Amino acid sequence: MEKKPELEKTLFNLSNDHEPALEELFNYYYPRLYRFARSFLKIEDGIEDILQEVFIRVWDHRRKIRNTATFNAFIFTISRNLLLNELRNRLKDQKVRETLLKKSIAEEFMVSGEVDFRELESKVEEIITQLPDNHREYFVMSRKEGLSNRAIAEKMGVSEKNVEYHLSRAVKILKEKLKDLGMVSFLYFYLFL
Repeated sequence: MEKKPELEKTLFNLSNDHEPALEELFNYYYPRLYRFARSFLKIEDGIEDILQEVFIRVWDHRRKIRNTATFNAFIFTISRNLLLNELRNRLKDQKVRETLLKKSIAEEFMVSGEVDFRELESKVEEIITQLPDNHREYFVMSRKEGLSNRAIAEKMGVSEKNVEYHLSRAVKILKEKLKDLGMVSFLYFYLFL
């Protein structure tokens, strides 16, 4: 691990356009910010680009940075904001993919004349509303809101095992009802997207 720079001197040098000061900060903060970003995003894809942007912004604001007491908060706030933007973009991309997949599946069903997709979707929504309260609530948070089991557990104040139980029960009920209606091929669409 890189030794901690003399922050006051390094920030002074940075504010005076001294590029090695930025490199010194980069070498010290990069591993810490990387761990922070990794815990935030859960996957490594895109982290390096985000951290590069963090240090670009530090450089862009170099003349305003003088207070060593707030620099740590400053650099982690920039990181957090960029990570939140990345999460929003990923969620938006996921929604676009889901919409395209829905459209593709709808067209496939309608072209083949097998079933009206909107009718099928309506039936599934009806089954979801008939689920027991906890099962339905957990299912909606997981499949429609895209929350992880951990996030649901934290939000509901329960264990992840409890969340897994309710989700597995909801899936089992949906599977049985869809099977009874002859809609097993539609099961993948609602349970796994």
